[in-house]
Amino acid sequence: MNIRSFIINTNKKKLTINFVNGEVAYLGFEYLRVFAPTMSNSTKQKTLVTHKKSVILNAIENVGKHGYRFVFDDQHSAIYSTEYIALLIEEFKQRWQHYLAELKASGHSRETMIDITQL
Repeated sequence: MNIRSFIINTNKKKLTINFVNGEVAYLGFEYLRVFAPTMSNSTKQKTLVTHKKSVILNAIENVGKHGYRFVFDDQHSAIYSTEYIALLIEEFKQRWQHYLAELKASGHSRETMIDITQL
């Protein structure tokens, strides 16, 4: 799958992915952030990413043959290969349902945590 372009829609918190063959896919920012590739993927021990419902995808940078660096407003960035993006699209339903079940079992939330400090 060759990617032609990305459209970041901050109002809907969705990324539109246009492919060279004319296909179009949509992925939510929260989903992309929760399933961001990490170096720890090789250890088989995943950390549950929580409180990312309001995360915003700020930018996408082309990193050549490696793929694309997605930069989020929570100071996280990761490189997504075209193969990994295709996998996220293909496995969306299963991954998202599994994530929601894990989140519920852990007692955590998708909602953003706000730090309140007294002045």
